[in-house]
Amino acid sequence: MHQELEQLVLAGLTNFDALKTATVNPAKWYGEGYNKGTVEAGKQADLLLLSANPLDNISNTQKISVVIYKGKVIDRSKL
Repeated sequence: MHQELEQLVLAGLTNFDALKTATVNPAKWYGEGYNKGTVEAGKQADLLLLSANPLDNISNTQKISVVIYKGKVIDRSKL
């Protein structure tokens, strides 16, 4: 996914639009009942917390500090 985001930016999308293409847009396509893709009350808490802003450089999506899956922090040493 990280390389796909980089390719989208190389193809001309802004970093913001590339991120939106990977998150918000699929959630909209799946419809109102889909519980991922955006951060909202009632949605599944799957998040990556990054140590650098991907809006500055799309490669920063690879600088993952914390993984939250189904609302729980995942111990990265177990991945």
